[in-house]
Amino acid sequence: MLLRELVDVSRQVAATRSRKEKTGLISALLAAAEPRERALVAHYLSGRLRQRRTGLGWRGLRSLPEPAPASTLEVVEVDAAFEAISRLAGAGSAGLRSAAVAELFGRATAPEQEWLRAVTVGEVRQGALEALVTEALASAAGVPLAAVRRAAMLAGGATYVVDAAFAGPDALAEVGLTVGRPVLPMLASSAPDVAAAVAKAAGAGSGIVGVDAKLDGIRIQVHRSGGDVVVATRSLDDITHRLPEVVAVARALPAERLVLDGEALWLAADGRPRPFQETASRTASAGAPTDAVVTPYFFDVLHLDGADLIDRPARERWQVLEDLVPAEHRVQRWVGDDVEAAAAFTSSVLASGHEGVVVKSVDAPYDAGRRGSAWVKVKPVHTLDLVVLAVEHGSGRRRGWLSNIHLGARDPSSPTGFVMLGKTFKGMTDAMLAWQTERFRELEVADDGWVVTVRPEQVVEIAFDGLQRSTRYPGGLALRFARVVRYRDDKTADEADTIETVRSLAGS
Repeated sequence: MLLRELVDVSRQVAATRSRKEKTGLISALLAAAEPRERALVAHYLSGRLRQRRTGLGWRGLRSLPEPAPASTLEVVEVDAAFEAISRLAGAGSAGLRSAAVAELFGRATAPEQEWLRAVTVGEVRQGALEALVTEALASAAGVPLAAVRRAAMLAGGATYVVDAAFAGPDALAEVGLTVGRPVLPMLASSAPDVAAAVAKAAGAGSGIVGVDAKLDGIRIQVHRSGGDVVVATRSLDDITHRLPEVVAVARALPAERLVLDGEALWLAADGRPRPFQETASRTASAGAPTDAVVTPYFFDVLHLDGADLIDRPARERWQVLEDLVPAEHRVQRWVGDDVEAAAAFTSSVLASGHEGVVVKSVDAPYDAGRRGSAWVKVKPVHTLDLVVLAVEHGSGRRRGWLSNIHLGARDPSSPTGFVMLGKTFKGMTDAMLAWQTERFRELEVADDGWVVTVRPEQVVEIAFDGLQRSTRYPGGLALRFARVVRYRDDKTADEADTIETVRSLAGS
């Protein structure tokens, strides 16, 4: 398949707001691809390369060779070129990488160059990338969407089950949890208070829920097979070598094979959690101060010694967890049906320095990769994970820094994929200002002397006091008293909150 065919479809998908039409376009391209190309086409239409890291960034792709006059590149050739680039390392690799980029992009037409640059830096904007490809794959292969979704969750994404989907429902059913291969984590929706969260999580059940302390650390998924341990982040990146203390805890547990879900955080001497940025910094590299010990706390178990537990009710998984993991490495949990007692537990969690609670259904299975009513998070203040769309030059004491950030929520109906909700410079320390000045210069697209437009990649957690109607912003809402809580390097822009979530908080 020529790259031109894929680029044309990607543009058509981006140009329409119809989800049905988007799905149909992707489905047709998957059906037309050769068997050896299908998974690769799915990766590209999901907006990412097959290679997780290439060493290429926006700056290295600013200056490109003259585009080719005609389309000759095939998608398999593009993948081979990026694979070769991803393997470059050591002395002289920068020069070899530049030469490889020039060769690849020199064979691409102008539209192909534009698309290749976008997919390399993660800037393909088509709307609901992974979800669309999942639906399109089911359609192209003629298999049930539910079967594709389940297999994709367990395999780490739809692009990893393309061949199984085309092989049929039986092949999809064989895709299961594999110890050593991280799965997409189960996610939580939000509620304004404990009572609302309990009602949402309990649903039509017995009214009994579990309430977990929400730790302000990094999400980890731990796999162990014998002495081999893998520690992965919520984005499925392998950080095993950075967390030897977590590996040691996993190896000490009385089991041969297991998969655990939890959080890791750096505690202060008094046992209270250190700020998230410090935990994130500590887990960003293998080298760390000797006193920067990261402690794991687990709240779920997905597999134990040959038995997959993801389809079992939470109450059964929690019992297995209690029998397996000592209390000092389990997240605090309260179970019951008394809302006042749940609120009191929440107050004690907040007093301990944690950021809130997650209210959980006792009957729900582990729904990998899904966000629903089975898990509901409650925080003491309103927060949203938004994306920085632009940043303004500072003035006065902040002159020389990039200061006021423009905040956007995801909006699949918008041509840009985002809708602006306001601006803020509140909550920024000098250290944060220095960091964001460097960061947003890396993401810079344009600078008119006042506003620096950036690629919408950086997620920031914003606290706010409420929402107000706005005719200034196209989403119709604006944040009141917005302030920066932290930058979220553990989340991608595709995981930021949507405008629909914002509207639900506003009751509109």
